[in-house]
Amino acid sequence: MTRVFVYGTLKKGQPNYFRMFNGTSGTAEFLGSALTIEKFPLVIAGKYNVPFLLNIPGQGHRVHGEIYKVDDEMLKFLDAFESVPTMYQRTVVQLEVKEWVRNIEGEEVLSPGSITEAFLYSTTTYQPDWPSLPSFDSYDTHGDHGLKYVDRKDRD
Repeated sequence: MTRVFVYGTLKKGQPNYFRMFNGTSGTAEFLGSALTIEKFPLVIAGKYNVPFLLNIPGQGHRVHGEIYKVDDEMLKFLDAFESVPTMYQRTVVQLEVKEWVRNIEGEEVLSPGSITEAFLYSTTTYQPDWPSLPSFDSYDTHGDHGLKYVDRKDRD
């Protein structure tokens, strides 16, 4: 089992959350919420209003998201969903735990403020103007930004 940090459309309440639990692509378990130790630009870009975490450490904000424990099948699915390695790259990131909800006997339990690591999907493949776009510390498709995500099934 592997830990993955999600910050965009795969979070609870977001358009692609169902993909984490569709039952045909492996398993995922919610462990808790966290934020990146380093700052990154989290921007909403392109004609489909996709959230992108640009791999430019030190710029932007500490990004809030969720940590999941996934099996190899789900990790393979997420890599394909995130178009690794062409669109996104999967790298390890350090995270500060905000809340840890998964308590299984024999497994590590992390308290708020603890530091842990997980895989993160970020991109080094982006348009030249994207680093100058507004950067967010948290993503919500229904946020005040007015840039609602366009679902893959609704794209032309």
